Amino acid sequence: MITKESTIGDVLDQYPDTIPLFLEMGMHCLGCPASRGESIEEACMVHGADPEKLVKAINETIGK
Repeated sequence: MITKESTIGDVLDQYPDTIPLFLEMGMHCLGCPASRGESIEEACMVHGADPEKLVKAINETIGK
């Protein structure tokens, strides 16, 4: 199960089909080394997105 503490890199490595969810939230820097080490919560703070909403969408996409 993905949480807001999960790092973007770990999520993308395990579940590449979640990429569109990050792009929809305005996170277009997914290949950047710095962004891969950020938690979902940290990235959402930078991009003004709701981490709970993104985590819910990710877990629905991956079937968790």
